Amino acid sequence: MDYISEKYDVAVIGAGHAGIEAALAAAKLGCKTIIFTISMDWVGNCPCNPSIGGTAKGHLVREIDALGGEMGKATDATLIQYRVLNRGKGPAVHSLRAQIDRREYSGYMKSVLEKQPNLDVRQAEITEIKKQDGVWQVKTQLGAIHEVKAVIIATGTFLGGRIYIGDVSYEGGPDGMFAATELAKSLKLLGLPLRRFKTGTPARIHRASIDFSKLEEQPGDEITSPVSYSHTTPPQNKAICHVTYTNAETNRIITENIQYSPLYSGAIEGVGPRYCPSLEDKIMRFPDKPRHQLFIEPCGLNTEEMYLQGASSSLPEQVQIEMYRSIPGLENVKFMRTAYAIEYDCVDPTALKATLEFKGLSGLFGAGQFNGSSGYEEAAAQGLVAGINAAHLVLGKEPFILERSSSYIGTLIDDLVTKGCTDPYRMMTSRSEYRLILRQDNADERLMPRGRELGLVDDTTWERYLDRMAQKEAEIERLKKTVIPPSDALNEMLVSRETSAVDGGVHLAELIRRPQIDYACLAEFDKERPELPFDVVEKAEIEIKYAGYIKKQLAQANELRRLERRLIPDNINYSEITGLRLEAAEKLEKIRPASIGQAVGISGVNPADITVLLIWLDKQGGKS
Repeated sequence: MDYISEKYDVAVIGAGHAGIEAALAAAKLGCKTIIFTISMDWVGNCPCNPSIGGTAKGHLVREIDALGGEMGKATDATLIQYRVLNRGKGPAVHSLRAQIDRREYSGYMKSVLEKQPNLDVRQAEITEIKKQDGVWQVKTQLGAIHEVKAVIIATGTFLGGRIYIGDVSYEGGPDGMFAATELAKSLKLLGLPLRRFKTGTPARIHRASIDFSKLEEQPGDEITSPVSYSHTTPPQNKAICHVTYTNAETNRIITENIQYSPLYSGAIEGVGPRYCPSLEDKIMRFPDKPRHQLFIEPCGLNTEEMYLQGASSSLPEQVQIEMYRSIPGLENVKFMRTAYAIEYDCVDPTALKATLEFKGLSGLFGAGQFNGSSGYEEAAAQGLVAGINAAHLVLGKEPFILERSSSYIGTLIDDLVTKGCTDPYRMMTSRSEYRLILRQDNADERLMPRGRELGLVDDTTWERYLDRMAQKEAEIERLKKTVIPPSDALNEMLVSRETSAVDGGVHLAELIRRPQIDYACLAEFDKERPELPFDVVEKAEIEIKYAGYIKKQLAQANELRRLERRLIPDNINYSEITGLRLEAAEKLEKIRPASIGQAVGISGVNPADITVLLIWLDKQGGKS
């Protein structure tokens, strides 16, 4: 029996990484919010790898935290191993990666949602979303109809979910949960451009069945820093990960059984992730590669389940067992969960505005894998932005839009809504033109003032931020002014690092600018060095060493911001603009960019088209 239930300002459909950030943001900003989940026991679930961060993803985590999101705090609370990737490369691509206890992480997030004022958490499957007399209605499987002012769809891989293991196929969500099948039908009736994507996970295996003597150890970093800016205590490494490799026998088993893979038999229609393919896909794509690296990671401290990163599969179970047992260290492996692929419905993100609100459907937002992305971090970033904008819509405030020149979050959303995606979108540092100024170490400088202005950054975190900035500026100034005299010890150190000796006094900052020299190696010659937190030292050193490059990239970013401020009218008819190529007019008509900066990123729109558009805007009296 259908019945009208309690009214809310914002309803969030799904309590995964996107839904959590969306609901918390909306509630913190003063909106009466409700979040729905198919299972209260799997809030904030990590159905794939039990880790947060990674290349470029670590940047997203820090940006979410700087804006007042929860992911970084949850990571610190449940972390079991800390590493920074790409240490051997420049600071633009340094990315934190934290192994977490996945059940503790889920429990932490569930508790945060339950304790958040203005937020109700409900276990219910949403079967219908529609607009009735200008008001959005969300209906549960049990017939409860909630009237709301804004809806955020954050369904992850549940929407129309179907599991594939060899020739076995059935409706389902991740980790044995139910799929959301009726909601997909409702969204199609709304006219949303849905399509099918696919992802997968590896088997989970029992720790006792692994021969660790045949594996390479991968310990955490000796020096750690809190993931969240609201914390000051460095996290502790509590677990060790391991590495192993496939071999010729693995290749043979997969090649001889590839016809049983639903991906190759044609059973799966959805498009899989380009940058995280299944093990059988890697071996078929790269037949000449003798081996592929696999990471064996604990799922937590109180479980014997181990995760095989890099070994996802949808082959039949018996083939999976044979395949895994061909790998060194896994010869006697015992399965706890079988690997599977999951196919699901998602939307073409070009149907969204930069606020993540659907064009022509005021009050309806999308976030996370529903928008065609992959990954926990990409999902959380979108959820935070969608939650802020849903709240701002309800409260009558200005939309919140992050420019791609300001953040990886801005780059992620701009890529999705202007370029779209033909396979699950994964954030990488190469996607940003401004990598050097969008580092993970300065995410607080770039975004915490925005988070504070929104009202999502608390007083203690803000004061801590101001202290860090003051310490950094003072240290940079000290390094620029401090002169150290020449000495045999100094010159011996310089020559040992293959850089020239000095014959006179030299500023510390001048030495730090040398590629071969870092802050740490100057400690014995820097007698007045203050005790500073690691992250403050890191910030100061990077700003000194890369000052010229940073200045150049900031100028480029400022030019893009000028274009991003040049707005395009909503009612523009691109087919009437003389000199605009047909392809450009069609793409602009479909995407309907809000600014010139957004138009620049649209595939099929070239610089000449932008010039024509700017001239037209000038004639129409367009304002910056």
